[in-house]
Amino acid sequence: MTMTDITKTAALFLALNLIAFPIYFLDKQAARNGGWRISERSLLTLALIGGSLGALAAQQILRHKTKKEPFRSILAAILILHGALATMLALAPLWAPRLHLDF
Repeated sequence: MTMTDITKTAALFLALNLIAFPIYFLDKQAARNGGWRISERSLLTLALIGGSLGALAAQQILRHKTKKEPFRSILAAILILHGALATMLALAPLWAPRLHLDF
């Protein structure tokens, strides 16, 4: 993975997190005002595809869906998954020399 690829990937995840926060904000406003809501499935899908940190930040700062189960647990699981994936990607260069892949 080149530095350009890493930069593009980081920019994509930053964008997804910056998008997630205002979407959670819009749903919180709709909840307060009795307006049209964004489905939990859509909110969690946004978190799953890369907006998990923005979703968590919105949940904590806006106090949105902090007591709603299973939403909280699913969001926590997504964060754990993303943390594990990030750790694996960070450690991959260390593992590569130890892998003997002969195809």
